[in-house]
Amino acid sequence: MATRYPVRRPTEDTAVHAASRSARQLPPPHILLAALVTAYAVGDRHGMRLFALAVVRTAGGPTR
Repeated sequence: MATRYPVRRPTEDTAVHAASRSARQLPPPHILLAALVTAYAVGDRHGMRLFALAVVRTAGGPTR
Protein backbone atom coordinates (compact mmCIF):
# COMPACT_ATOMS: atom_id res chain seq x y z
CA MET A 1 0.00 0.00 0.00
CA ALA A 2 1.53 3.30 -1.08
CA THR A 3 1.10 6.37 1.09
CA ARG A 4 1.51 9.98 0.10
CA TYR A 5 3.82 12.29 1.99
CA PRO A 6 3.23 14.67 3.65
CA VAL A 7 0.01 13.36 5.13
CA ARG A 8 -2.54 16.16 5.41
CA ARG A 9 -3.88 16.60 8.92
CA PRO A 10 -6.83 19.02 9.13
CA THR A 11 -6.37 19.62 12.85
CA GLU A 12 -2.72 20.56 12.33
CA ASP A 13 -3.63 23.04 9.58
CA THR A 14 -6.34 24.53 11.79
CA ALA A 15 -3.92 24.92 14.71
CA VAL A 16 -1.29 26.61 12.56
CA HIS A 17 -3.88 28.95 11.08
CA ALA A 18 -5.23 29.85 14.53
CA ALA A 19 -1.74 30.51 15.90
CA SER A 20 -0.80 32.76 12.99
CA ARG A 21 -3.84 35.03 13.36
CA SER A 22 -2.39 37.03 16.22
CA ALA A 23 1.12 37.90 17.35
CA ARG A 24 2.11 36.54 20.73
CA GLN A 25 3.26 39.00 23.37
CA LEU A 26 6.74 38.41 24.75
CA PRO A 27 7.36 38.67 28.50
CA PRO A 28 9.01 41.84 29.83
CA PRO A 29 12.78 42.13 29.20
CA HIS A 30 13.75 41.68 32.86
CA ILE A 31 12.05 38.26 32.93
CA LEU A 32 13.74 37.24 29.68
CA LEU A 33 17.13 38.33 31.01
CA ALA A 34 16.59 36.34 34.21
CA ALA A 35 15.73 33.28 32.11
CA LEU A 36 18.85 33.90 30.00
CA VAL A 37 21.02 33.98 33.12
CA THR A 38 19.39 30.76 34.36
CA ALA A 39 19.97 29.03 31.01
CA TYR A 40 23.62 30.14 31.12
CA ALA A 41 24.01 28.86 34.69
CA VAL A 42 22.78 25.38 33.80
CA GLY A 43 24.64 25.28 30.47
CA ASP A 44 21.54 25.15 28.25
CA ARG A 45 22.88 26.48 24.93
CA HIS A 46 19.54 26.11 23.13
CA GLY A 47 17.77 28.04 25.88
CA MET A 48 20.44 30.74 25.83
CA ARG A 49 19.93 31.24 22.11
CA LEU A 50 16.12 31.38 22.42
CA PHE A 51 16.14 33.86 25.30
CA ALA A 52 18.84 36.03 23.74
CA LEU A 53 16.81 36.33 20.54
CA ALA A 54 13.67 37.12 22.54
CA VAL A 55 15.52 39.90 24.39
CA VAL A 56 16.62 41.39 21.05
CA ARG A 57 13.04 41.24 19.73
CA THR A 58 11.64 43.05 22.76
CA ALA A 59 14.30 45.73 22.35
CA GLY A 60 13.12 46.36 18.79
CA GLY A 61 16.00 44.64 17.07
CA PRO A 62 15.87 42.49 13.94
CA THR A 63 13.40 39.62 13.99
CA ARG A 64 15.55 37.24 11.96
